[in-house]
Amino acid sequence: MRSHEWIDRRSLALHEAVADKLEASPELLRVARSNLARWLAHSPTAALREWQTLLDERSVDQIVRLLRSDDEIARRMRQSSPFAGVLSAGERLAILQDYDARRP
Repeated sequence: MRSHEWIDRRSLALHEAVADKLEASPELLRVARSNLARWLAHSPTAALREWQTLLDERSVDQIVRLLRSDDEIARRMRQSSPFAGVLSAGERLAILQDYDARRP
């Protein structure tokens, strides 16, 4: 069984890769905005509204710092991440396979 800490670390690795891509191509924020618009139309949860506020009010640099942070707020926010689709399937799979290979 995987621990919450292990899952959080894997999520952090995925989001560090997203952060790298956002730094290189800030226009990728449009993917998160599009996901949020769709998701909020069907389920306007507090977590999604919080992401909407962050994307509306924070700079790309601030969002990148959040994605790379390992504090409690960042871990909570990654649980409802709108960045699906920023990583290619291959990029995502490589990170997941790396973590599965090191599974405790």
